[in-house]
Amino acid sequence: MLTETTTRELPEPPSLRRMVGPGVVAVGIGMAAGEIILWPYLTAIGGLGLLWLAFTTLAVQFVINMEIERYTLATGQTVVAGFSRWWKGWGIIICLAGAFQYVWPGWATSGSTLLTYLFAGGDPVWITVIGLAVVGVLLTFSKVIYKTVERVETLKVALTLFFLAVVVVFVISLSTWGEGAKATVTEFGQIPDGITFTMLLSAIGAAGAGGVHNLVLSNWIRDKRYGMGAHVPRLVSPITGQEEAAGTGDRYRFPLDETSMSRWNLWWRRANVEHLVTFVAVCFVTIGVMSLLAYETLFGRGDLKSDPSFLRIQGDIFQAEVGTWLKLLFLAVAAVSLWAAAMGLLDIIGRVASDFLRRNYLSGSARWTEARLYLTVVWTEIGLGSIILLAGFTQPLGLLIVSTCAASVVTLLYSILLVRLNTRDLPAPIRIRGWRLGGLLLAIGFYGFFAIAMVVTQLDKL
Repeated sequence: MLTETTTRELPEPPSLRRMVGPGVVAVGIGMAAGEIILWPYLTAIGGLGLLWLAFTTLAVQFVINMEIERYTLATGQTVVAGFSRWWKGWGIIICLAGAFQYVWPGWATSGSTLLTYLFAGGDPVWITVIGLAVVGVLLTFSKVIYKTVERVETLKVALTLFFLAVVVVFVISLSTWGEGAKATVTEFGQIPDGITFTMLLSAIGAAGAGGVHNLVLSNWIRDKRYGMGAHVPRLVSPITGQEEAAGTGDRYRFPLDETSMSRWNLWWRRANVEHLVTFVAVCFVTIGVMSLLAYETLFGRGDLKSDPSFLRIQGDIFQAEVGTWLKLLFLAVAAVSLWAAAMGLLDIIGRVASDFLRRNYLSGSARWTEARLYLTVVWTEIGLGSIILLAGFTQPLGLLIVSTCAASVVTLLYSILLVRLNTRDLPAPIRIRGWRLGGLLLAIGFYGFFAIAMVVTQLDKL
């Protein structure tokens, strides 16, 4: 199913400062399960020998994410819509995979568990159910939904970086920094004892972004008015907003003249810088410092369980060695971080599913606008997540491992599709080539290796 392509002018790119936003949203949502729970837990039980994998994953994701941005910059269309131009089934598979990835409320449940540590009591299940409903109301009444999400994630990133600066000064020793640097270099390619391929695939899916999380960069840069996305109205609340996202399946192209290509090169250069600084660099610092922190305080202990209780132990250590104020700061920042991520994840699946459904099945409907579809998907996810928790599936780390393993498999799938999309569906002067094409092929091999290794490991157990 190919859609009509309309020729429009490529807008003049704004300053780099005004382009900042999508990378912050991506890192704000991604800076949660992996950085606060999964990577520190792996470091606590296996040491610093996996830092190389975290940093490699971030490098691979930079290549993938920029190819997602390339297509939307050039066409104003999301990559999921681009895949669906060939076959609607790709969009269906990605939407179902995203629903499966994010229906498990591991981020929200983990945040609620930390709130019980912070306030010395409470039922994490009911805190999560009520919290999800509050998040749903906030998204429902946001005039421009992207702006609300961007503000929340920006505040979260600022708080997290403040906490990291504090622990660098008060907790992490010089010897731990040296051991981290040494392990990253000398243990490259090695996997510590006690770390399974399932845990590795989960950690890869939780390093930075992963799965459908990456794909929604298309929607965020479009709402930020990147490139040809400036021609597509933004997603707004059907209750408080006044404009509505376009309901056609059309995509755009710009004339390949000297003026447009000059603008394109500037757009592309600034988009790369924005993502490299706000996403990759912040993820790099966060995973690195939180892993060093876990190594400093928890490595070698025999009382760590595979649930967020190890964070309470870590908080108690902060209280004993530095002061109660650091324990409270740690638990508060971690709880805010996980809940901000939960909000962003609801936004992700809402955007991807509503964009696909509107453009492929409901483009002529006056009732089912993209905004209404978005809220329907968001509240459906909230309802399903609440049912899962109330039914007794309340183990946060287990839920996170399910979600992040699914993320890695989905990333493998669309990395393959991106090769075709950005080589065959874009004009020659702006399509993927050279080292970026090679990097995308390496990304396919990277995710494919760990996914196959996990499957083989599980079959051996059976």
